[in-house]
Amino acid sequence: MSAQSVLFDAPGPRARRRHALLAVLGLVLLLGGLYIALRKMAAADQLQGFMWEPFVTDRAIWRDYLLPGVLGTLKAAAVSIVLAGLFGLLFGIGRLSTVAPVRWVCGVVVEFFRAVPVLIMMIFAFGVYTTSGIFANDVNPLAAVVTGLTLYNGSVIAELVRSGVYSLPKGQGEAGLAIGLTPGQVLRSIQLPQALTAMLPALIGQFVTVLKDSALGYQITYAELLSAAKITGSNFANTVPAYIVAAIIFIVINYSLSRLAVSVERRLSRRGRTTLHAAGPADGEVDEAAAPVPTR
Repeated sequence: MSAQSVLFDAPGPRARRRHALLAVLGLVLLLGGLYIALRKMAAADQLQGFMWEPFVTDRAIWRDYLLPGVLGTLKAAAVSIVLAGLFGLLFGIGRLSTVAPVRWVCGVVVEFFRAVPVLIMMIFAFGVYTTSGIFANDVNPLAAVVTGLTLYNGSVIAELVRSGVYSLPKGQGEAGLAIGLTPGQVLRSIQLPQALTAMLPALIGQFVTVLKDSALGYQITYAELLSAAKITGSNFANTVPAYIVAAIIFIVINYSLSRLAVSVERRLSRRGRTTLHAAGPADGEVDEAAAPVPTR
């Protein structure tokens, strides 16, 4: 019997024909939608060459609008990634605590901020900072964006930490307890380092989400890439090309992060590690790479 379990049987001839028909139908619908969109843009003169020319000939577009927008996006994402990592690590460990009140409080905080939309948290934080005067007026939008991104993504990272520890073989914790370590020492010395290593690809994937969600700061007047594209389109009367250029920039940055996640995953696989979404060892097998602590 194969060690690899399957969820369903291989499709038969009729199923394969049905899948092929659905794929062709989906492709036709996609091409039809693309054709309609291009016709609409052509009718609005948004595909003319002179609409795209300023992005090549006018350096002011990049100097005054797009590049500051990119820097604003990267700044908000960088600060949020650091704070979300700290938040996630703290509350992830809290959810694994043997002290019930600490575990309950951390669980409520994590589940609450995972359930609230990021934009609502940004708008609420912006209102609080504006009325309270905690930050300067020009810092309030950035602080609100960072707050929303930190709370939501930090909660997701906390769940990654918790699931990463739970995905380890139970023998890891039992071996640590057998040699006289306390549950806290087992978590800090044995389980958490392995979980953090295994969750690196998923963690980098979450960074992509942070970068994309920073565009929501447009709603609270934060100067990021999306708002820069809007201003560019208004000033040069080329709204569609401006948004397309902004989308390409987002795609390049996010694709680079995605490739980084793939590279990290491959490096870990070469070392014999197991990532969070990878299949575990088959029944009866021992994952020696994930069990550095001897049981004797």
